[in-house]
Amino acid sequence: MHVVIVGGGWAGLAAAVELCQHGARVTVLEAAPQLGGRARGLDSTLNGQRIDNGQHLLLGAYRETLRLLNILGIPEASVFERRPLQLMYKAIDRPDIRITCPSLPAPLHLVTALLNAEGLTLAERLNALSICRGLLRSGFKIDDDISVAAWLSHHKQSPALIRALWEPLCLAVLNTPLHNASVQVFLRVLQDAFTRSRSDSDLLLSRVDLGNTFPEPARRFIEQHGGTVKLSHRAKGLTVQNNAVRNVSVNDYGIAADHVILAIPPNACQRLMEPHTVLHGIAQRLGEISHEPICTVYIQYPPQTRLEMPMIGLLDTTTQWVFDRSLYGQPGLMAAVISGPGPHMAMGKSELSAHVASELARVFPHWSTSEHGPEHSLVIREKYATFACRPGINTLRPGAATPVRGCWLAGDHTDTGYPATLEGAVRSGVECARLIIADG
Repeated sequence: MHVVIVGGGWAGLAAAVELCQHGARVTVLEAAPQLGGRARGLDSTLNGQRIDNGQHLLLGAYRETLRLLNILGIPEASVFERRPLQLMYKAIDRPDIRITCPSLPAPLHLVTALLNAEGLTLAERLNALSICRGLLRSGFKIDDDISVAAWLSHHKQSPALIRALWEPLCLAVLNTPLHNASVQVFLRVLQDAFTRSRSDSDLLLSRVDLGNTFPEPARRFIEQHGGTVKLSHRAKGLTVQNNAVRNVSVNDYGIAADHVILAIPPNACQRLMEPHTVLHGIAQRLGEISHEPICTVYIQYPPQTRLEMPMIGLLDTTTQWVFDRSLYGQPGLMAAVISGPGPHMAMGKSELSAHVASELARVFPHWSTSEHGPEHSLVIREKYATFACRPGINTLRPGAATPVRGCWLAGDHTDTGYPATLEGAVRSGVECARLIIADG
């Protein structure tokens, strides 16, 4: 059985690893000169340091990702530092907020964390606890997929609490502003992170760049099991005969296939599907999926510069999160993350770097810099970083199977129930592989 996987991001590689483990012959086609898709490592101009194309964060609840790393023979501790969930938010006009999950069974650890949260008033803590109690009683179920903002308003969450807790959490989880964000998908993430096991809410902080976390180890595994990985190979078309996929055209030749997994973004997937009438319905739905950006601004400070935690959230600033890259062996390098749309998207790179640096200078006035600010910075904009996780999005997301035999879909935009996360991508790839294995 020969399976051609179009796309060498985390979804395509997850499918390839799962298939190789079960003896399938796999060919991975990646249009870019490197693997990883929207979660990859880059060689940068910041003193030649290797960075990521965006700052990603994994959770202990990402069980499929951790299972595949185990298959690849990669100990978790070699690529991640696991820490119990502790969130800290800083703002100019209010005390720091700290939320720490204690070592208690789920969901008691969440209840205790909110009850003891520092920097929130008693009224704000009780306000947050009331909505959590309701979620636990309902099993995190909600009938209508409304916006997170409408849901919070219905549950009488105060504007101050929304600003301090729910808004930054929603942006971090869905990369979609509150008023546009799907409450069903938001609650799915909260349920998986806080109701099964205490360790599911742990933060997994990467020790290595994203390319060496999963994509490169996956490539080695695929090749060791007789598979092939072809970089700079863009799929240009599919051959469908008798309602079954037969061939993938790439560059100037074709590759025969028993199965094809399209593990590429919606717009690229749509282009391959449109010539085939039977796939028009899926292609149309994919065309209705919009996207949201993520900006990461890397700023190099003196090596002694540190955050008191690996990451800190900022309130009422363009910058939403700051990550200390010293854990990666890059002392003094900070990654400032801006999720979703906003005026920052219209700024030039130099203007945005200066703007973020000025915000950090106000929040962390003790950081030493030259009179002109930090000497080195780099802006990375992913304009199509994630799909827009809006109310009703799950009705647009296709499943793994298509009406064409042997043609499958994978990617974080497919019907995983998750937002656009690495775990969602991995789960979609594994599901495709298992369906193919079952199909024989």
